[in-house]
Parts: sequence; structure tokens; C-alpha cells
Amino acid sequence: MTKYREIIRLKSLNFSQRNIALSCNVSRNTVSKVFKRANELNLVWPLDESMTDGSLGKLMFPKEKSAMSKRMPDYTYIRKELLKNGVSKKLLWSEYCEDCRMSGEEPLMYSQFCYYIQKDEEKRRATMHIKRKPGEQIEVDWAGDPAHIIDPDTGEITKAWLFVGVMTYSQYTYVEAFMNEQQKAWITAHIHMYEFFGGVAKILVPDNCATAVNRQRGDWYTPALNTSYYEMAEHYGTAIIPARVRKPKDKPNVESSVGSISTWITAALRNEQFFSLAELNAAIRKKLQTFNNNLFQKKEGSRRSLFLGEELSLLARLPATRFELCDWKVATVQFNYHIAVDKMYYSVPYQYIREKTDVRITDTIIEIFIKHNRIASHRRLYGRPGQYSTVMEHMPQDHQKYLEWNSDRFRKWATKIGPNTDIVIDNILTSNRVEQQSYRSCMGLLKLAEKYSPLKLEAACEKALNYSLSPSYKSIKNLLVTLKDELIPAPISENKNIYGITRGAKYYQKKSQGGNYCDYSKYNR
Repeated sequence: MTKYREIIRLKSLNFSQRNIALSCNVSRNTVSKVFKRANELNLVWPLDESMTDGSLGKLMFPKEKSAMSKRMPDYTYIRKELLKNGVSKKLLWSEYCEDCRMSGEEPLMYSQFCYYIQKDEEKRRATMHIKRKPGEQIEVDWAGDPAHIIDPDTGEITKAWLFVGVMTYSQYTYVEAFMNEQQKAWITAHIHMYEFFGGVAKILVPDNCATAVNRQRGDWYTPALNTSYYEMAEHYGTAIIPARVRKPKDKPNVESSVGSISTWITAALRNEQFFSLAELNAAIRKKLQTFNNNLFQKKEGSRRSLFLGEELSLLARLPATRFELCDWKVATVQFNYHIAVDKMYYSVPYQYIREKTDVRITDTIIEIFIKHNRIASHRRLYGRPGQYSTVMEHMPQDHQKYLEWNSDRFRKWATKIGPNTDIVIDNILTSNRVEQQSYRSCMGLLKLAEKYSPLKLEAACEKALNYSLSPSYKSIKNLLVTLKDELIPAPISENKNIYGITRGAKYYQKKSQGGNYCDYSKYNR
């Protein structure tokens, strides 16, 4: 799938079409086509965050269909066959067409067949010196020969690996030692390197190492960058073009600098002892300053003078903040709709159970993605292993209701119905050794109020309390079945006096004068 978003982003950084094509693994014609279409649609970086890669592709080329590619010749086989007597390109082309016909593939025409063979030979024989522009490119790699650190307590010798970064135009070099070559050290080295240079080059050329390239997702022809490494490049506004496997000429400057570093830094410090990584890096920094100040043999100036005079002003400015280092891992959503990260558990929407997710891990935040869409975010948990961070909206409805079962909820509900129901609920909650054992009975009373009515439940609780101080759910249920409606008090209107009929002054005046007496007790039942 063409990386339309990445092509538009790199265009905003004023990259050439050639560099964009190398970075995105597409042809320059494709890059030109995307440029033209983006201008027609007035698409500029940054794009709308709600626009996904799929919707962007449909927007740019809604009716585009990929053309069937023709079968390319086997160049290795052709080179060997042409060395034999009597074998010509015409003969090999006719055999190639027959193979294509048998396999149902479309062959190249004879002129195209000869053209691609010639191009293959030119690639194998031709050499070219690439003139680099100031501030355009940085090459990075790990040095082959490690330094050593001595444990002051045990005397154990530990290897320290040297990271090397080189500006390809001026050869200005940065070196720093790390205890390992893992992802965290790799990203940290780049952050320190950019701060040492005081700016960012447009292109970054790393080795095809595991900390730079994800070999599981990519292949030899289309390398896929590690997510953290790509995020770092996006943060600093640079494009990463990994070197090919076993192709040192793709990064010749850093390869030659590694040899010089091994001589002028690693070998120069061979007789010194270092008891910490800080001591080693302090010594490396002194040697590095001397190395960058040494004069060139075949041209004027030094690495430092050339960098300061022609390259530094052309570097892009550093971002206002450092890149926040993060780790990425793949985690499968468990049946309890949580993923595990460092023995802590974080919830995702239950619809994604058994799905594989990409998890972005920083010191403070855990972000969970599926197909580049974030589905959940949590604060990172620390301390005792086995802790859970659960968002209630991620749970199924029946699980949410179960989570709401607690004594406070049942008591508040009972208070709204009436004092007798409140007493019954309180007795049920305190009837068992463990409070949770009573939740089902309380939930049963809640369902009875929905089935009959809150007034009828209150009357049944009042009657049940006359027989027992701790009535059970079953006894109240039986009372509700046999309770007659006339024994249920009528609901009291908010506009009427709660004490029944109010007797005014005229009533007492008539009574004192021997008036008729009326029994109002029946209205107060």
C-alpha cells in the first residue's frame, strides 16, 4: 500500500522526489503522481487527525486499480547462460516467453527484455561518487570494537558499545558509549547526538539492525521501521533511509569513521581503566574533541571548522522538547478484556477479546492501538504486580451491573422505598459472615419492587417484620403473592397534608355548640 500520508509529510519538509521515493519504497513517478493529486485536492500537512490511511487513499485515487505486473527475467540465470557458446539474448528471450506462456504470465517484449538485462549489468559494473549537500544527511552505526568498564568491587570487566554518528558532508562525528545495543540505548544515542550537533539533518541513514528495522513486518526490498524509531524521526522532522543488508557502501562515511574511531578513541584509551560509564564517556568526549579538530590531509580545515562554517546553519532547529522514549509491544486481549504489560493489566473494550494489539509504553502512559487506531489509554501502574486498571465503559453491560452491587447502593435504594424496606435490607446485609453473600437476596428484592410495586414491597416488609426481626427474601416474596391490594396504603400526594383531613376552627366551634360528630379515623388508615 502506497504511503500517501508519509509522502505528503516529507513534501512539507521540502524533500526531493528521489529521497521521498527511497524513504517510502516507491518510484519517483508515484511520488510525482501523489504530489499532483494532493495539489488538486489542496491537501497540506498536517492532515486531519480523523482521516485514516484507507480514507486518504480512497480520497486521492478512488478508481485507481493496480496494473498487472509483467514477469521479470532471472538475471542470474541469464548471466550464466550468456557465457555459453552459441547462446544469445534472442534465444533466451524465446525460452523466457515460452515459460511465461506455460505459467499464464505476461512476458516482456524483446526490446524491454534486452533493456532490463543491460540495466542489470550497468548496476553491477557502474560506480559513482555521490556528492553530499551540507546539512542533508547523517549516518549512524555501532562501532565494532567495544570499550571496557571495570567493576570496582568485583573486578569484573564489562563491555561498553560505542554509538557513532557522522555528518556526511563535513565528517563531523559524535561518539557515546552504552552498556548495550538495545532499543532504549539506540534511541537515547540519537537524542544526545542531535543535541550535540545542535540541529537535525533531513536524512538519517542507519544500519539495517534490529533496533532500526522490524524484520518480521518488512523484507529485504521493503524494510519496515520500528515504531519507536519512526516516531523519533517524525518528532525531529527527519526521514529514515536504512542501508541495505551487507551493503556498507550505502553508508560509507560512518563505516570509514568507525575505523578511525577504533584507532583514535578506542585504541587510544586501551591503557586507561574506567570504573563507570560516566568516566568512560568523559574520556571519550575529550578524545572526540581532538579527533574533530584534527586537520584533513587532502583538504583545508578540520571536521569541526567545516561543520561550523558550512553545515550548522543549514540544520533544522531542534524541537522545543526532547523526544519521549517509548517501547512498543504486541499484546493479545485476554478473555477478561485486559492486556498484560509488565505484570500489570489494562482494560480495552470487550469487543476486541482475542485481538492482537500494538501497545505504546512510556514512563507515564499506556496506549493501546489496533490498526493504528487508539482504542484505550491508561496511566501506567507501578508497585505491586497484578494490579488492574479498568474503565467501566470497556465492560459488558452485565459486568457493569455486577460491579455496581455493593451495600451502599442497596441501602440507598431501600431508603427511597420506605423505612421497613430499609430495615429488611440492613438485616439481610448483616445476616451472613461475608457481606457479598447477601447481594443476591438484595438484588432479588430489587426485582420484586419492579415486578409488583415499591408500595406493595414496603407493605410486605412491614408485615414480615411483625413475624420476624430478620425476614428472608423468600418469606417476603410469599407475602407479596398473598398480600391483598386493599391492605396496601394509597400513595400520598405531594399537594395533600400528610396528616389526613385538617380540622379547622369552625369544626371545634360547632362541636362546642353541640354540633354533629363525624368519625374521621377511617381517613387516616
